[in-house]
Amino acid sequence: MAQLVATLASTHHPFYHKATTAPPAEQPPFAPEWKRKIEAYRETLERTKPDILVMIGSDHFHQIFLDNCPQFLIGKAPRYDATFYNEEREFGIPKYILEGDEDMSGFMHQHLMDQDFDFAFSNELKIDHSIICPIITVRPENDLPVVPIYTNIFAPPLASPKRFYNLGRAIRKAIDAYPSDKRVAAIGTGHLSLELGGPRQFMETGPDPVFDNQAIEWLRNGDIDAILANVDHESMAKSGNATHGFLNFILMLGVAGPEGADYVDNYDLFHTMEAYFTWYPKEAAA
Repeated sequence: MAQLVATLASTHHPFYHKATTAPPAEQPPFAPEWKRKIEAYRETLERTKPDILVMIGSDHFHQIFLDNCPQFLIGKAPRYDATFYNEEREFGIPKYILEGDEDMSGFMHQHLMDQDFDFAFSNELKIDHSIICPIITVRPENDLPVVPIYTNIFAPPLASPKRFYNLGRAIRKAIDAYPSDKRVAAIGTGHLSLELGGPRQFMETGPDPVFDNQAIEWLRNGDIDAILANVDHESMAKSGNATHGFLNFILMLGVAGPEGADYVDNYDLFHTMEAYFTWYPKEAAA
């Protein structure tokens, strides 16, 4: 059976690449520390020597629109193009081609269906920055095949936090059951408190520092009971109009255990709290 070697959950900031690769005189003052933190976080994946990456993200209305918006979707293509034009133009993110793993995608699709998660699928999925950002930050070589999974965190009605957590558990079981000796890392990205286009977008901190600090502690401790007792769609909306990206952190905690994180770091940028978590598995999924 396949071996899950690491679970990573982080924010995905589309300006990281541009901020840290511009000529030194053009970089923002926080870029060197940001780069140092990312390189330390990258080591938490590198040390596990994965063979395949299961990547969880959310399409930002680049390919998935309101005319046909699945709650959960898995890519089943031999390769995936990225990036979209506006991401190149606005964020400076380069074009990518990611190799797929059709066999593992097909196995996981069926296994998740058998666990009562009725996934949509795509053989022509194009990837946006929710998955390209962690490729840039933790696997810049882009040398491993991927199984991409998209969740809906933008277009109501959204699945509940508990459903996201249970999906994480189901993904973990599918990885553990995959008939292969491959080493698998699960990497997912989302947000803490975040405001997009609203009046709190350009605050000196994220729009809700109290939520950010509490969320980091919940994830640090693997406290899913506290998360499910305190986080719902209404409370996330009060913390910022895009805070529902925290649902993907809940999903990744489901993949991980729940367990306390083995690595935790964060960085308070002027309008958002960046956060980075890594869990190393203690045992196979029950």
